[in-house]
Amino acid sequence: MKLANEDGRFQMMAIDQRGSLIGMLAKVLGISEKEVTYEDVATVKQEITRILAPYATAVLTDPVYGYPYSIEFIPRDVGLLLAYEETGADKVGPFEDRVSKPIEGWSIEKALAAGADAIKLLVYYHPDAVPEAAQRQQAFVRQVGELCARSDRPFLLELVSYSRDEVPEPRRSELKAAKKKLEDTPEFARAKPNLVIRSAAEFSKPEYQVDILKLEFPADLKYTEEYCHRVFDEKEREPVYSLKEVREFCRQLNEAAQLPWVILSAGVDIEEFLVQTQLACEAGASGFLCGRAIWKDAVTHYRRDDKEALAKMEEWLLEEGVYNFVRANAFAEKALPWFEHRSFGGAEEVRLAGQGPAWYREYLSK
Repeated sequence: MKLANEDGRFQMMAIDQRGSLIGMLAKVLGISEKEVTYEDVATVKQEITRILAPYATAVLTDPVYGYPYSIEFIPRDVGLLLAYEETGADKVGPFEDRVSKPIEGWSIEKALAAGADAIKLLVYYHPDAVPEAAQRQQAFVRQVGELCARSDRPFLLELVSYSRDEVPEPRRSELKAAKKKLEDTPEFARAKPNLVIRSAAEFSKPEYQVDILKLEFPADLKYTEEYCHRVFDEKEREPVYSLKEVREFCRQLNEAAQLPWVILSAGVDIEEFLVQTQLACEAGASGFLCGRAIWKDAVTHYRRDDKEALAKMEEWLLEEGVYNFVRANAFAEKALPWFEHRSFGGAEEVRLAGQGPAWYREYLSK
């Protein structure tokens, strides 16, 4: 209830990025990632949180850089999610399958003492990973689910797929050498719907004790017939499916997700994310938990000890950042209220109860 608005829809902001944000800052500052300082990361997170948190129903941040500098800027009526996983992942086996791990020295108990309304765990997952990797990821999720249940805190699980063997080995090596994203290929675009849907089905099982799923969009819109011709960026791509097929993928994802789910942005630009949000919410998503799509361009204005540059970053956030957030919130207005999800009885039960279950109406009245 604390993470959603009064209508039961999630309009949440993610500012828990660590590795990806360090990479962005290194590029902006013209330095290596090792030269990016703690203060660089913490300052950017603080500014983004200070200005954009009031537009969110909840803010997801990390306990390393985000929480210490930013907690005072999260309004009292905005929920707090704290990340549990270490940034990045270990790699196992010939296809470099991912294995996540907790932040060193961090625990559910510490997150609760810090005031967390919910715990968020990100795991990279491929349904066809080598058994060692898949089993370790599943065990990690079960462990966190048990800890959250024992502590009576909601557990939000973020699932991120990755390219494994969709690209032939010679071309895979070529792409790696050119430092291109393996995920931005026709092969991965074709594979993605199956990966996202199967992963959602796996972690909807009761044994994981997940409360909310944070899911990728089950396709790549840049590879659709309607959007492949430089609509979202300057790159021309070959289409691998139609928008009609993408709507079907969204429907299948909603069927596979046996829990309320929200869409993540995965760093796409805002215009693409808005279309993703519309399609996901039409299919049954209960909102979004979005980060870089809303605020990433603000980072381009950051400079150390430069008041003028920081003022430009603030100006961008107040204008473009707020505009992005307001638009995303508007696109989520048609999201399925979480208490109408079939795991809570479905819309018909809510209708008969009169705008929500009695316990929910009582909560709102207080």
